[in-house]
Amino acid sequence: MLHFNRCPHLKQIAQKCFSSIHVRTDKHVQLFLSRTFALAEFRKSWHSTHSLVGDKNIILMGPPGAGKTTVGRIIGQKLGCCVIDVDDDILEKTWNMSVSEKLQDVGNEQFLEEEGKAVLNFSTSGSVISLTGSNPMHDASMWHLKKNGIIVYLDVPLIDIVSRLKLMKIDRIVGQDAGTPMKDLLKFRRQYYKKWYDTRVFCESGASPEEVADKVLSAVKRYQDVDSETFISTRHIWPKDDERKVSTKFFSEAVIEGLASDGGLFVPEKEFPKLNCGEWKSLVGATYIERAQILLEKCIHPADVPAARLGEMIEAAYGENFACSKIAPVRHLSGNQFILELFHGPTGSFKDLSLQLMPHLFAHCIPPSCNYMILVATSGDTGSAVLNGFSRISKNDKRRIAVATFFPENGVSDFQKAQIIGSQKENGWAVGVKSNFDFCQTAVKGIFRDSDFTGFLIMEYGTVLSSANSINWGRLLPQVVYHASAYLDLVSQGFISFGSPIDVCIPTGNFGNILAAVYAKMMGIPIRKFICASNQNHVLTDFIKTGHYDLRERKLTQTFSPAIDILKASNLERHLHLMADKDGELMTKLFNQLEEQHHFQIEKMLVERLQQDFVADWCSEGECLAAIRSTYNTSGYILDPHTAVAKVVADRTQDKTCPVIVSSTAHYSKFAPAIMQALKIKEINQASSSQLYLLSSYNALPPPHEALLERMKQQKKMEYQVCAADVNVLKNQVEKLIQNQFV
Repeated sequence: MLHFNRCPHLKQIAQKCFSSIHVRTDKHVQLFLSRTFALAEFRKSWHSTHSLVGDKNIILMGPPGAGKTTVGRIIGQKLGCCVIDVDDDILEKTWNMSVSEKLQDVGNEQFLEEEGKAVLNFSTSGSVISLTGSNPMHDASMWHLKKNGIIVYLDVPLIDIVSRLKLMKIDRIVGQDAGTPMKDLLKFRRQYYKKWYDTRVFCESGASPEEVADKVLSAVKRYQDVDSETFISTRHIWPKDDERKVSTKFFSEAVIEGLASDGGLFVPEKEFPKLNCGEWKSLVGATYIERAQILLEKCIHPADVPAARLGEMIEAAYGENFACSKIAPVRHLSGNQFILELFHGPTGSFKDLSLQLMPHLFAHCIPPSCNYMILVATSGDTGSAVLNGFSRISKNDKRRIAVATFFPENGVSDFQKAQIIGSQKENGWAVGVKSNFDFCQTAVKGIFRDSDFTGFLIMEYGTVLSSANSINWGRLLPQVVYHASAYLDLVSQGFISFGSPIDVCIPTGNFGNILAAVYAKMMGIPIRKFICASNQNHVLTDFIKTGHYDLRERKLTQTFSPAIDILKASNLERHLHLMADKDGELMTKLFNQLEEQHHFQIEKMLVERLQQDFVADWCSEGECLAAIRSTYNTSGYILDPHTAVAKVVADRTQDKTCPVIVSSTAHYSKFAPAIMQALKIKEINQASSSQLYLLSSYNALPPPHEALLERMKQQKKMEYQVCAADVNVLKNQVEKLIQNQFV
């Protein structure tokens, strides 16, 4: 069957390899070698049986009016192969009557059944097949076609389909005689198209049949070229003879492993895919889920996650889990400032936008032969978001995937701490560490790099370690979607026309959120400036202004915005790698120097390149509270402290010649004491639940976060572990959790 991904083949072969491993000191190395072997075997079997067409069929699927017949004929001419139109060449010849006559004669249900039977009796190879609009509604016939073909979904905007159908005989549309409005019928049909396709061609408004045909051929080529989209470490050293090195990984491997073995972070070996202007314009009227499906399909090879399966994951992630149907709405604040509300997820922070999806990706990618322990360092919001996200995977996946989240015991807000502890489930635990976030993050990275310890866990407990911080590519990638979606919303609401530039201002600690905006620009969103907003821990602001990343004599300060109380910004390495033309040797030098000497300086050329796109400044605690108070007084809108930091910096640095989107990364309810202090509410010394209900009574914008209020109602005292700031203590805790969960 042609509906494939790397992992089922990987799982079968890796399982056999794993079962035959004998006990040796380097056993954990053998396990990973078995995975490499499995992928090699899969690629070998794939390439031995596939060419662009060969004995397989290219099957065009889509609604009536999508252009399947016309595009199919063009592709047939280009490839010199047979073209089969199911309507004309199969159905009408089988029935000896027109399709419209048959439909009128037997009615909808019988028509679908007889149409399916006719297709089941048909067989061909090396051809281009144009399906009817209703073929995908018959399961048996689609499985029959799928066994020997690549199903290409021609995804045409609904408005274009409706206008085209005005030129067609509507009695040919199955279901139309039931009095169903055309738009409703087409929307209903989409569920079937999404179920069957192997690859999608996004047909923007105005695209010619020739352009669509070329897109189909490109999509088929990409689908078959399973080696075309690989990942490298930011510390990858390019070979002088330009030969491919074993250090490249596939998306599924990058997600599973989290951190590269050399200590670097995984990045795409090639450039980000780019949408053209017409494709972007066609997404202006789309939902968040539809935008996510289009963008992520372009970034994730179907060999890693089949497109239809990816769509199911996206719908599960952004369906009923978010309080706002727009998922990440944009609200006009004042003047040229807009707020991107990223806090409507179940835990009230922007982390939900990626961590409702990433666990599904992770569970899909891992082989069944091992258990996985996810280690997470959190500065506040990530912990509860990870625990919540992984609690939503299937029961079977929960048996083999567990989460341990490490947070600074006294470095998060009281509400965040209660939320992290209260989010513990049967497969997830919270561990307080008597230190700051930078220690937690460094310790987790150190555990990943300790091959003796990770190897011991594999062989003793059959458990592999991985990450869900933004160092994991599967966590970072979904964040690209909301930056692109925010721009499209401004276009949709009429504030700008497509192509007009915007600035983005983002409260920044670990550099992941702002880096996702950079990737959105690489995909075609016209972002002019990236404004990096820091609190009193302003190492990033200083670096962007000087090119000197200096941690010497710098101590972490606890602020009202704890999620950006960070001194070591992990994702900065990814951006520097991009700016330095993927110079892995330089990244190794810089970040080893940071680890050993606590500072590094980049050369003037890189500083100038950085400052072409980036602006940075920082905000004091007093300015943060003043911004919360003044914004509420003028607009009735309550900013959380992180958003307030960004607004202060945006006010100070943005030249107001274009709109600026300020990322609101958390709901203000999570930081009630700071909000009450800013608004000069005297009843500060209350329980967290009382503070939340008091703020809710203000009838401010945004509305109260119902999921957070509900969490406080259900809050009961839960036990959790507290560790000393010692890597060995953390290792012991990890081993103990693995024993409890998997042994």
